[in-house]
Amino acid sequence: MVAITLLLFGSLLYVLLARSVATNQDDALRVRATQAAVSLAVEPAPRAPVAPDDLRTSTEIFLEVLGQDGTVLYSTATLDGAPPVVPDGLRSTAEGAAGGAFVTVGDASRGTQLRLYALRSAGDVVVAGQSTRVPASNLSGVLVFLIVSAVPTLLAALAASWLVAGRALRPLRSVAATADEIGRTRDFGRRLVTRRSRDEVSMLSTSFNRMLEALEDAYRATAAALESQRRFVADASHELRTPLATIQGNAGLLAHRPDVTDDVRLAAAADIAGESERMARLTDRLLTLARADSGIQLQLAPVDLRSLVAEAARQAAAIHPDTTISVEAEELSVSGDADALRQMLVILLDNATRHARSSVFVTLRAEAGWARLVVSDDGAGVSAVERELIFGRFYKGDQARAGGGAGLGLAIARWITDQHRGRILAGAGPDGGAAFFADLPLLSPP
Repeated sequence: MVAITLLLFGSLLYVLLARSVATNQDDALRVRATQAAVSLAVEPAPRAPVAPDDLRTSTEIFLEVLGQDGTVLYSTATLDGAPPVVPDGLRSTAEGAAGGAFVTVGDASRGTQLRLYALRSAGDVVVAGQSTRVPASNLSGVLVFLIVSAVPTLLAALAASWLVAGRALRPLRSVAATADEIGRTRDFGRRLVTRRSRDEVSMLSTSFNRMLEALEDAYRATAAALESQRRFVADASHELRTPLATIQGNAGLLAHRPDVTDDVRLAAAADIAGESERMARLTDRLLTLARADSGIQLQLAPVDLRSLVAEAARQAAAIHPDTTISVEAEELSVSGDADALRQMLVILLDNATRHARSSVFVTLRAEAGWARLVVSDDGAGVSAVERELIFGRFYKGDQARAGGGAGLGLAIARWITDQHRGRILAGAGPDGGAAFFADLPLLSPP
């Protein structure tokens, strides 16, 4: 850009100076011819000079006086041993023009090109002339000056640009090096050094640090998800291995021991049926959690929660006739998925009946815009330390409440309440056992 600017500036200056030099030469010739015409009007033409200038070497202004017939009456210069030849056209033009006339004659390549000015004076014609080497020489000097001054200027601009650009790009090189090192080491906790200034480099460093924070969070979330998945697969494999081993053992007994008694055969068949049911229940819950992990969203619609609670309590009472299940429910409606809410109720009631000594209590009431469902039992209860842990997958805590479950039910119950924009907590029941509080947003009245 500096070179282009210098070139444009130099070209413009050269053109302007070329015009100025040519104009100055014409003005000098006009002044000299006018002075000579005034002198001739006062005195006759002087004698010819003893040593006229040779125009092949001289660059001085010369004078010629031409008579009416075009003969040279007076000349202060010679060209090839004779006075310079004035074209007839110039003489006739000068005689017919009041302000004189200009013309350029000769060969510039041979150094004999002349600039002539003719002015009429009485009956004669006064001609002033000069070699065109004068403006050419002046322009050559100007050109040399422009070149000599432009080269150092360009070099100085190059050095300054290099220094300024290097200083400006040094922080960018630091940013690039740090970013490359972070990419190689995967150290997303590292940050770029932010400058106090508010220039573009500082803004870039701040934006890059924000991106690193997002990458670090995403990296940690991905690592946690992979670790959770690994534990999930390991725990699922462990949970499925036990019923499979029982089924294989009993099936092998029935296949290879035909001489066993009927009691043993019936016990083996009962074990196979029980473990198969357990595997089916575990598989169903694993599929539910897989749907949750895939990001599936439940389709919500108005649901009569009281009828679902009554139905789930009746089914649980039929399955566990030795446990008394008490229900107190208000007429409440929520926006939810009926099948998912029924599954949550079954999970909570199954958990309560397995750990209760004799009684399970179910209440449903409205509290500050929420439908609060409470399922409590009179069993051993849950310690305060484990009240949040028990909602993790495959978690089995205190052996007093471990039972025979796989530790997936409460994780599914939490996912269902989250899908309904609700919450579920564990606490202590009124009889010292465990209590689970599920809050769901009430359906707004139409």
